[in-house]
Amino acid sequence: MSFNNFQIAVSDQFDRMISLSTELFYVDVSRDELFNLYLASFPEGANPIFRERTEHDCNCCKNFIRKAGNMVAIIDGNIETVWDVQLEDRHQYVANALAEAVRFRSIAGIYRQKEKTLGSKPHRETDESTGNFYIFEHFYYTLPSKFVVQDVAKFRGDTHTNMSILKRSLTEITLDATEDVIDLIERNKLIRGAEHLEVVKKFKRIKKEFDQLDKSDCDLFIWETSAEIGKAGKIKNTVIGTLLVDISTGVEIGVAIDKFGVKVDPRNYKRPTGLATKGMIANAEKKVKELEIEDSLARRFATEKDLTSNNLLFVNKTTKKKLKKSKKKSSVFDELREDTKTKISEKLQKVEIDEFIANILPHATNIEIMMENSHETNLMSLIAPTNGKCPNIMKWDNPFSWSYIGEVTDSIIKERVKRAGGSVTGLMRFSLGWRNYDDLDLHCEEPDGSHIYYGDMHSRNGGWLDVDMNAGGRKSREPVENITHETESHLKEGKYKIYVHQFAKRETDNYGFDMEMEFDGQVYLFSYDKPMKNKEIVPVIEFTYSKTNGITMGKSLPSSTTSKEVWGVTTQDWVKVNMVLNSPNHWNGQNTGNKHWFFILNDCLNPDRARGFYNEFLRNELTPHSKVFEMLSAKMKTEESNKQLSGLGFSSTLNNRLICKVGWNQVGKSDRVMEIIFANAGKEDTPISHNILEKLGLCEVCKKEVTNHVSRLPCPNGCGIFHTSHFLEWVRIKGQCPVCRRTITLLQINELVQLATV
Repeated sequence: MSFNNFQIAVSDQFDRMISLSTELFYVDVSRDELFNLYLASFPEGANPIFRERTEHDCNCCKNFIRKAGNMVAIIDGNIETVWDVQLEDRHQYVANALAEAVRFRSIAGIYRQKEKTLGSKPHRETDESTGNFYIFEHFYYTLPSKFVVQDVAKFRGDTHTNMSILKRSLTEITLDATEDVIDLIERNKLIRGAEHLEVVKKFKRIKKEFDQLDKSDCDLFIWETSAEIGKAGKIKNTVIGTLLVDISTGVEIGVAIDKFGVKVDPRNYKRPTGLATKGMIANAEKKVKELEIEDSLARRFATEKDLTSNNLLFVNKTTKKKLKKSKKKSSVFDELREDTKTKISEKLQKVEIDEFIANILPHATNIEIMMENSHETNLMSLIAPTNGKCPNIMKWDNPFSWSYIGEVTDSIIKERVKRAGGSVTGLMRFSLGWRNYDDLDLHCEEPDGSHIYYGDMHSRNGGWLDVDMNAGGRKSREPVENITHETESHLKEGKYKIYVHQFAKRETDNYGFDMEMEFDGQVYLFSYDKPMKNKEIVPVIEFTYSKTNGITMGKSLPSSTTSKEVWGVTTQDWVKVNMVLNSPNHWNGQNTGNKHWFFILNDCLNPDRARGFYNEFLRNELTPHSKVFEMLSAKMKTEESNKQLSGLGFSSTLNNRLICKVGWNQVGKSDRVMEIIFANAGKEDTPISHNILEKLGLCEVCKKEVTNHVSRLPCPNGCGIFHTSHFLEWVRIKGQCPVCRRTITLLQINELVQLATV
C-alpha cells in the first residue's frame, strides 16, 4: 500500500480528535525523539536509501511530526493520539510505535501552532538526468483557525499558569469551605459576595467531580477542565479564593471573613453572625424536635388573606376586600377618623413619618409613591408561617416576620468598575466606559481649582481617580475609569466640570463612550456616539453643588435618569400603594425592637425565595441555639410565589425619604405630592463616662491589641475599643461604629477626644 493511505488515516484521525473532544493537547516528548523513532520503526527493507537519505527521511514529514506528532486528545476520559490508526501494511508498525511513545507521556500543555499548515501536500519532481518524474507523498493537515495563534510561547505560558493555579485550587480548597462560602453569600453575610456566587458554585461542581476521581485520572481532568474554563480556574488567586483558602487551612471563619471584608470594602463590611459547622447543622434537627417547633420553621410569603385590618395603617379599597375581618369592634381607622380636630396643612411639603401616619393617612383614599433607584435596597417581603396553627417562634405575639432584599444588580458600567477594583459606594461618582483600545481619560475640575485626572489622582477635597485603564498600550476592550467622592464632609460647594479627553486614539471602530454619574443614589447616564479625534476634549456635564440643594444640572450631553424594573416595579415612576403597615413587632400595641414602616406596592413580587426568619426575631429561649437557627433559616427559605405582600420598608433607625402622592377623601381636595421624612429615631446624645476609656482589648478595625501605651478611643456605646486613628478614619468615612453600626455624631467624637488623655 502507498504512503498516501498512511497520510489519509492520520488526517482522518486528526479530524476525529477535533470533533470528539473540546480541546487538543501536547505531551512531554522531544520532537526530534519522535522523528528519530519514526524513521527507526519501519521494518527492515521498508525504508531504503533514496539518493542521499532514506526514503522517509523527508523534511516535510519531519515538519509534520515535529509540530503534530506529540498531539493528543482526551475522549471519554482516555488519551488518543494522532497515530491511533488502522492500516494493513508496514506503516502500522510505525503508527503503533509512535502511538505508544506518545500515549503514556504526561500532558505538557494545550496545543496551538503559529501556522495552520502542517507538513506538505504531495508534489511532483522531475529527474533532469533521466527525464523520469517522481510523486513525493507527505503527511499533511490544515489546522482550524481555533488552533492557530500568533504567539505560541505566550499562549502556552498563560494556559499552563491557568492549569497550575486550578490544580492548586482543587488540592488546597476543601469542599466544606466552598459550601460554607456559598451559604454565607446566599444569606447575605458576605459583603460583595453575590458577585462571586456563580464562580464559587461552578468551582464547587468541579471540586466534587475532582474529589471522586482516582489519583491516576486527576491530571487529565485538570487539563481538560482548565482548557474549558480558562482564567476562571484561577479562583485561588482571586479575592474570594483567599477566603476559601483561609477557611480550608483552618483559619477561624470569623477571622477569615474579617480579612475578606477588609480586602473588598472595609467601609461597608458587615460582621456575619450565626456561623455553624456541619456538626451543628446535624444537631439542628434534634434541637428542633426537642423544642417541638419543627412545623413553625416552614415559612411562606404572606398574602392579603393573612392580615386583619386592625394592624394596617392604610389600605386601598381593592385590597380591603381581600382582608380578614378584624375580631375587634373597631379598627385604627375608626379611631383616627373620630379625631375631627385633625387638619391637613395646605402648605405641607415635607412631613415626618409619624405626622404622615397620624394626620395624612386617615384622610387618604389612594396613595402612590415614587420608587427611586436608591430605594432598591429597601425592597422587602412580609413572611408568614406555612402552618398558621403551629407554635409561635417570634419574640412578638404573632407569627409574622419580614425579609429585605439582599445584594442588588448594578449597571453594566458600575459592575465593570467594581471588577476593576473601583469604589461605587461613595456619595458622588463619575464612571466612564468605552468599547475599544483607545486611551480615554476622565477629568473632574472642582470649584476650588482642584483637578482630578491621571496626572493628579487625589484632590484635597476627598475625590480621587481609583481606576485608570488603557494607558500605555492596548489592555482592554471593556475599559473603565472612575472618579469617586466618598462623603459629603469634604465636598466643595460650587461648579464642577466633567469632561473626557482622547489621550491616544488607536482604533476607528466601536467609537464613543458612556458616562454614568451617581449622586446620593440618583443615577444619570450620558452618551457620546461620535468618533473622537486624537487629543480631542468632549465636555460631558457642568453642575453646581450646594449642601442645601444638592446638585443643580447645567450644560451636559444628552442624559437620562436610569429607570429599571426590579421586583416587577419600574423605578423613577409612580407606583400604587395597596397598604401601609408597621412591622409585625409593632402590631397590636407592641413595641419590640426597632420599628419598620412597610409600603406594600401593587404588582411588586419578590422573584426569589425569601428568608423566613432571623435570629433577632426569635424567642429569647432560642438564643442559646442561635448558630443552629442561623443555618436553618438559610436552608428553609420560602418557596417562590406570585402571591405575596412585597414593597418598600423603612427603618426607624435610618435616615431616608420617600416622595408620595396622596388622594383625599375630602371634597375639593386635589391630590398632593409630599416628601415623607424617615429621620433616625435614636435617642439624643448622652454624656460619656470617662470610665469607658479604661476598656482594653483588640481594635476591631486592625484586630491588633490596644494597650495602655497607645492612643485609643472607644465606641460611645461601649461595644469595643479602637486605635484612635483607625476609629476616627472609619467614622469619617461611614459615620458609624464598625461593630455595633450605630450612628456616631460629631458631638460624641469631640467629647471622646477631650476625654482621651493617653
